[in-house]
Amino acid sequence: MTHERQSHCGSADLRLPDDLRTPLLAHLAELRKRYLARGWAGRVGFGKRPALIVIDLAVFWTQPRAQIGTEAEPVLQATLRMLDAARNAKIPVFFTTYAYDPSDPPSPQNKKLQLKLQPGDERLFELDPRLAPRLGEKLIRKRYASAFKGTNLHEMLASLGIDTLIVTGISTSHCVYATCRDATDSVRVIVPREAVGERCEIMHEVNLLDIDIDLGDVMPLDDVIVAVQGLEPRTANY
Repeated sequence: MTHERQSHCGSADLRLPDDLRTPLLAHLAELRKRYLARGWAGRVGFGKRPALIVIDLAVFWTQPRAQIGTEAEPVLQATLRMLDAARNAKIPVFFTTYAYDPSDPPSPQNKKLQLKLQPGDERLFELDPRLAPRLGEKLIRKRYASAFKGTNLHEMLASLGIDTLIVTGISTSHCVYATCRDATDSVRVIVPREAVGERCEIMHEVNLLDIDIDLGDVMPLDDVIVAVQGLEPRTANY
C-alpha cells in the first residue's frame, strides 16, 4: 500500500503541516513493514460476488458550508468512478446516510458533538445529487457509525450471496472504519484508497493503515475497478 496524499481532501485547518507530512507517511510505511514481519496485513482478495457500499456522501458531510462538511470532492469523484464500474458490472449497490430524527432520545455519545440542526435541516442528509441512485439501489438510513448496526445490511448481503464488500465514502476514522470492522467477520473487505476520505488528514492516514493491517485490503482505485470489470456480467443488480 502506498501513501499518496489525496489532493485538497479534508478541512484545510485539519491538514498536516507540510514539514510533518513526509516523515509521518514514511513512518506509517515503516510501521506497515513491521506489521507484515509479524504476520499481519495479509491479503483477503476478491471473492466472486462483490457489492459496493457508498457511505454518507450527503450534503452534511460533503459541503464545506455545512457544520460537518469538508472538502470531499476528490473522494466523491473517485466514488463516482467506482460507482460507474459497479453499475456496468451490475453488482449490488448500497448507499447510507444518517437517519436524523429529532425525536430520538439522546445517547451519552451525543455529548461528544453538538449538532447545530434546525427544523428543515433534514435535507442536509440527502445524498449528493451526483450519485443519482437508481431503481434497485438501496439507501440505508442509519443511526450509528457502522452501516450494519441497527440495520438489516448483513441480512441483505447474505440473501444476495455477497462475499466481498467494496467500501467507499466518508469518513475514514468513523463510519468507514466501523463498517469495515463489522463486515470483516462475514465478507471480504476491499477499500479503494482514493474513494474514502476524512476531514482530518492524520486521522485518515492512521485509520486507513489500521484497516489495511487488520480488516481488509486497501487498494488503488484503478486496481479495484479492473477487478470489478473482470467479473462475469450479470443480468440484474438483485
